[in-house]
Formats: sequence, structure tokens, C-alpha cells
Amino acid sequence: MGGQIEMDVDSIYLGGGTPTVLEPAQLQRMFDAVRAQFSVRPQAEITVECAPGTLKPDMLDCLLHGGVNRVSLGVQSFVDAEAAAVGRLHKRAVVLDEIARLRAAGVSNINIDLIAGLPHQTAESWQSSLAETIATGAPHVSVYMLEVDEDSRLGRELIAGGTRYHAHFVPDEEAAADFYLMACDTLEAAGVMQYEISNFARPGSESHHNLKYWTRQPYLGFGVDAHSMLIANREGHDFSSEPALSDPEHCEGESKGAAMTTDQKLGFRPWGPAEAVRFSTADSLEKYLAPSALQQTVVSRTAAFEENFFLGLRLNRGVDLRRVATTFGRDALNNVRPVIAELAALELLHEDGDVIRLTSRGRLLSNEVFQRFLAPAAASTKA
Repeated sequence: MGGQIEMDVDSIYLGGGTPTVLEPAQLQRMFDAVRAQFSVRPQAEITVECAPGTLKPDMLDCLLHGGVNRVSLGVQSFVDAEAAAVGRLHKRAVVLDEIARLRAAGVSNINIDLIAGLPHQTAESWQSSLAETIATGAPHVSVYMLEVDEDSRLGRELIAGGTRYHAHFVPDEEAAADFYLMACDTLEAAGVMQYEISNFARPGSESHHNLKYWTRQPYLGFGVDAHSMLIANREGHDFSSEPALSDPEHCEGESKGAAMTTDQKLGFRPWGPAEAVRFSTADSLEKYLAPSALQQTVVSRTAAFEENFFLGLRLNRGVDLRRVATTFGRDALNNVRPVIAELAALELLHEDGDVIRLTSRGRLLSNEVFQRFLAPAAASTKA
């Protein structure tokens, strides 16, 4: 890469929140800023996440003007009581209306997010949501299992064993796992095929943007808690440049005619040889607005080896072991052969020649599978 960043963009994704709660003019400024700094390819996939109920006529006009050709709707459930239980303000009729309006406006590439394990959810209500999803004809569906953590009111209440926020109506883990497997079978029977642990698509409608993460392609993220990755060349890139920027005021020199490389704007530090680099912004608005440098992590050869497994195995196409051996060496691959054999014996992995894939059971226990690939390669793949 020679220290330079590719400025051609083939995918733009606005999300990780709800961009459509912004005013249309604010969102338009974001589109304008991206196009001012990058060369957006004519066929680029441009996705915006939308909470149903936020797609007002002026917002839809803004999305079309910004070139948006893919919309991800955070439906979660087509059963009104289930959506309401987790604070969603929309109803089934609103979702169907917005899908119709998107299609009428020429946006047919639509994703529907569903969550297995919501409060009050039953096998019958889950099947109803799946049937509604299929009936919409949406070409892409994401199915997530409810995550229990301290970052949400429902999660905190579940952990505490309380009954507020409908926590006592949340299905147990076994039921949620059954719902997930039901989704896999039901969607596949309808021609919406699983291609990643949580993602399903009709042929040709796989998310181009998300595939970048799982196949370790470079990407840039902007905003609060945004993550990015740049890949080194095959020989290992130095990633050297000026010290990292500590606050936006360092960019003032640009308006006075000072020459500033893209690397300097992104805040690279001199690291030395690496497979790749990941960097992220502050995870809160307060920290983001305060003077702070980007958090930077060098991806060593060992880490890259591990990522090839725990990212590659997310995809149904699996990991090609021949490619792993070519990239990292036969010794590195041989070092994890016992792990692969053990996981296959436990029916968590399936071996098909030189390709390994997660089984259905392996997808349910994917974190445990991925964990097994995090240490064994260290001795053979040190940078």
C-alpha cells in the first residue's frame, strides 16, 4: 500500500445506531462529506439502518438523493406485543407500509433484522414473524439471538433476576436456540439461504459490506466507537507516518495550505512490519469530542492467522485450509490440526476435503469453537 489509502469506495454503511433519527439535512451533510473525500463507485452498495417508523417522506427523499440503494430495517419482531416489550415504537403495519414505500421509490434491496428470544416470544409467534418476513419478499434477513448484558435495561434486569421490562417473559436459552434453528430451516425452505451465522439472503443479495469484515478486507469507520482496518502488503507494511493526531485542531493547517497526507489525518503511528492495523475512535460522545488519539492495534502474523479461522468460520463457505497453508505456512496449519480433529469429533466442525465449516451445532456454540483457535498457532506464526 506504500502508506497510501485506497480512495475508491465500493461500499458505504451508515448504522450501528439509527441514522434516520437525524434531520434529513444532517444526514445529507454526511453523504456530501463522504463523496467530497472519497471516490464512490457508480455500483457501490450504500446501506442505511432504519428503525421502522422513522422513514418519513422527507427522510426517504434524502436517502434517495444520497444514493442509498439498500436499507436495513430493525424490525426485531412482526408481533406487536413482542416489539413493544423491548421498547420498539413501531407496529407490524408500519413495517409493511415502509417496505412498500421503499420498493415504490426503487429501493428493493431490503434487510429485515429479527431477534430470537424476545420477551413473550413462543414457537408459534416466532414462526409467525418468520412467515411475515418471507411474505415481504425481502432479499436479506438477519437473525440474532437476544444478548444478555449490562448495557441494556432488559439485560440488567435479567442478570438481577428481576421482573421489570418483561424480563421474566424471556424464553430460556434452549428455547432461543430452537428458534434460531427453526429460522435456519424455514428461511432456507423459502430460498433465503444462510451464508453467515446470523445472515441469510436470496442468491446475489448477500451484504457486500458485511462480507468485508468476515473476509478481512480493508474498511474505514467514522464517528463514535467506529472501527477500521487496513491490510499490509504481502511482505509486511511499515505503516510509518507522522505521530497520531490528538484533536481536530491539528487539521487547521490544511486550510492554510499545509500539505497533509491521508495517513496523517487518520493518525497512524510508526509501528514497523505488521499484517494489518485496526484502529478505533472513543466509545462515548464525551470522549469523542475531547482531544484524544485513535486507539491503534497492530495485527501480528499470529493474530491474522487466528482471524482467518474465527472470522472465516462465521461464513457457511468455511475456511480453505490450503489457502491458510499457502499464506501462513504448513507448520502453522499443522499446529491447529489437533484442534480441528477434536472439534470435528465433537460434531462442531465438518471437514470437506481441505475446507472446514461449522455444523449447525457448531453455530450455536460458535464462541466456544472460535476460542479454540486463539492460542495454538502462537508458536508457529510469530511475526
